[in-house]
Amino acid sequence: QVQLVESGGGSVQPGGSLRLSCVASEYTSSRTCMAWFRQAPGKEREGVAGICWSGATSYSDSVRGRFTISKGNAKNTLYLQMNSLKPEDTAMYYCAAGGDLRLRSSTFTNWGQGTQVTVSS
Repeated sequence: QVQLVESGGGSVQPGGSLRLSCVASEYTSSRTCMAWFRQAPGKEREGVAGICWSGATSYSDSVRGRFTISKGNAKNTLYLQMNSLKPEDTAMYYCAAGGDLRLRSSTFTNWGQGTQVTVSS
């Protein structure tokens, strides 16, 4: 069972930036996709961005053009650069592995504990 640990969350003003990181406990295979999900209070978990080790990516419409997902040189790291943050981006952000670029949470088998992002003035 791959363990995932997120970091980098925090509080930021609207228009600000944050960079989230995720480290996996072991190398994820070349056919594994990883993704970032988020869940705000009272809302369903939604896929934000995904990347496969081929380099293919996908983004939700709500973050496309503002967020960038990338993988580190070490094949067990994942990043999410978040720019032009809005109050509606406030949520717990989770790193996940094992699914595909359709970003359906039911297809991902490994999850981190989450890191909180709060966007407020």
